Amino acid sequence: MSAGRLFTLLLALGLGLIWPSAFATQPGALMDEEGSETLLIVALADKGFSLPPVGGTPRAAYGASQTYAASPSTQTLAAEIARSHGLAWRAAWTIAPLKLHCILFRISSGQDRDRVLQRLQADDRVALAQPLNQFETLGEASAAAEFNDPYWPLQRGFARMEVIEAQRWTRGEGVKVALIDTGLDARHPDLLGRVQLQRDFVGPAHPPPPQGERHGTQMAGVIAAVANNQIGIVGMAPQARLLSFRACWERDAAAARCDSFTLAQALGAAIAAEADIINLSLGGPADPLLSLLTGYALKRGVWVLGALPLNGSLQGFPANVAGVQTVSMEPEGADAAAGVAGESASLLAPGREVLTLSPGGRYDYASGSSLATAHATGLAALLRSLPLQGTSVQRSLRELLAPAGTGPSLNACQALKALRPQQQCRGLAKTP
Repeated sequence: MSAGRLFTLLLALGLGLIWPSAFATQPGALMDEEGSETLLIVALADKGFSLPPVGGTPRAAYGASQTYAASPSTQTLAAEIARSHGLAWRAAWTIAPLKLHCILFRISSGQDRDRVLQRLQADDRVALAQPLNQFETLGEASAAAEFNDPYWPLQRGFARMEVIEAQRWTRGEGVKVALIDTGLDARHPDLLGRVQLQRDFVGPAHPPPPQGERHGTQMAGVIAAVANNQIGIVGMAPQARLLSFRACWERDAAAARCDSFTLAQALGAAIAAEADIINLSLGGPADPLLSLLTGYALKRGVWVLGALPLNGSLQGFPANVAGVQTVSMEPEGADAAAGVAGESASLLAPGREVLTLSPGGRYDYASGSSLATAHATGLAALLRSLPLQGTSVQRSLRELLAPAGTGPSLNACQALKALRPQQQCRGLAKTP
């Protein structure tokens, strides 16, 4: 597979220029039907038929009727590849502007996936071949005011990071934060007016509950819960605009599942929506396609933050992508003395027993590096809303979030003061 073809695939996904084929089936249903270990993604060059102008036809759900399909020669080639490699056609979509046709194949019974992938990657007819990787959100099961939000005194991480002081200078006005996660409860009273866009890349095989999903709602609350509405909590950047891209589906109260296919579509949509920041509170194996998309976003100036798994590994996605800022929970107790695996590359933020939003207009405590990443994303939104001046323009995201001399534990007031030296952090007493 040539670098040129990979970049071409990346560019199309990054611009969101993807059309499903007429014969595509719903990928979400495939997860119920068979394990992901039997599924592969393959891309073929395709000239196709005449197309409507770019943007003239909205992307439809899989299974819907389309006016564009792969050319007969490409369909014949796909059938030949399926026969020669022992594959069964499960779903397909076309990246029309760059003349690429992508297929989700199932390996026939008894074949070794790694050997099939090696043969496909050596096949000159194939532009890309990779597993359908699986990813999970990184949460844990949980059990005289500056604001009129009644629960804000219980936001211990909010107080520890001195967010009250930082919000005197900015509240993240106008910054677009892409939340690639489960869906969320956009009707939660503490999110009203904050969710600018919602898109679902999972499909009806794993429909969200009517009240919304837990993990995405938790992240949204930490990042951008409405301030001074006389209810609930306060977000890190309560004037930021949330773009919700549902690429994961809930498995239980603590975890949600995503895969390469849904995450690739969500990343492409986030780039096309011109997100300023992408929050990836999830983790899984290294993934070539997702790494390319994330790298492309970074080159366009998007800030990307990812959760560090509990084992501190930097080998899987998104932690293994150069330029992604990883975040882990601040250690406590015995962990604080021992340090955190991977902390030299990762920043630290509150992630234990964080009070945040829960679907159905409720509130609850949650823990995990997902929550730590959401805190860091909220701080990034505060920073992004301020014009960078002088030498700050050349600073990396890590240097902006944790200026020299402040250590890896994030402090919102100190981060903003580094950009506005004339301001002062008053060091308000921590709220218990």
